[in-house]
Amino acid sequence: MHKSKLYKAQTATYDRQTKYGVVAALEMLKAMPHVKFDESVEVAFKLGIDSKKSDQTVRGAVPLPKGTGKKVRIAVVASGAQAEEAKAAGADFVGYEDLVEKIKGGFMDFDSLIATPDAMKLVRPLGKALGPRGLMPNPKTGTVTDDTDRAVKEVKAGRVEYKTDKAGNVHVPIGKVAFTPIQIEENARSVIDAVVKARPNSVKGTYVNSCTLSATMSPPVRVDWKEFTA
Repeated sequence: MHKSKLYKAQTATYDRQTKYGVVAALEMLKAMPHVKFDESVEVAFKLGIDSKKSDQTVRGAVPLPKGTGKKVRIAVVASGAQAEEAKAAGADFVGYEDLVEKIKGGFMDFDSLIATPDAMKLVRPLGKALGPRGLMPNPKTGTVTDDTDRAVKEVKAGRVEYKTDKAGNVHVPIGKVAFTPIQIEENARSVIDAVVKARPNSVKGTYVNSCTLSATMSPPVRVDWKEFTA
């Protein structure tokens, strides 16, 4: 089915202006015509922030109770005991100067990069390569830490990061279309709660302008996010 025809067929199945509960929204996504692969599901927010002000950046990480449904490849820049703990926890790539040199040479075959605080002196110069891919370790997302064991286990289990873009939007993956409505609801609840609680003190007026649920190849369905904050 041609993409524009697919989109029209999908949008004909629901009212785009109505706000639905998360379970109802997921059921609508499942009922839409789909492509043949198991699409990812994401929750997106349009926030009433001024993205040009550094004190209004919304950023953090949240563990998904039901995971992401995706195998996550983790690289860890650490030495000594922290390197051994990262390996034991299931990190895919662990190293120190050697791993940094490999990344400098173009190696990017990982989905998350964790570094110990002392290793950041080696990692910071890689900012231009890592930043645009959302891979730069940051204390706010728990990816700069001495507790490499815990960090690796949390990311493997399904911890996702979120950060506002230049337009004040946040997009967070919360599972797959094949997930049950209850699995998606639990993951959505965790993400919505985290983003709502991350409201910067300097933000005045409406904070969450809209919240939507969508699959990789589907239009967004508006979600009544307040059901989780009542």
